[in-house]
Amino acid sequence: MREHVLPGLNLSVSQAARDLVVTRQTLHRILAGNAAITTEMALRLEKFCGVSSQFWLDRQHQYELQRTKSDLASVLSRIPSRQLVDTVVRKMGASDAE
Repeated sequence: MREHVLPGLNLSVSQAARDLVVTRQTLHRILAGNAAITTEMALRLEKFCGVSSQFWLDRQHQYELQRTKSDLASVLSRIPSRQLVDTVVRKMGASDAE
């Protein structure tokens, strides 16, 4: 976001924070990866730059998944891989929707 969004809008972190109605510290923490993009912030960003809130939430989710995968690498390497049959997975997905 710092590399693409703010320069694309020709804005400083301070001005973007004012426009988003958040503190500069809050925005800085998000940009530094020290705070998450919440649903509230995603909605603010959607209004601010016209990019969907789902896009911002998906980016946050990918970031968290990547970071957690890295953090758990040694644990994950010790967990045996087992494969669920596709029909079982489909049934689980259908029951989640109910």
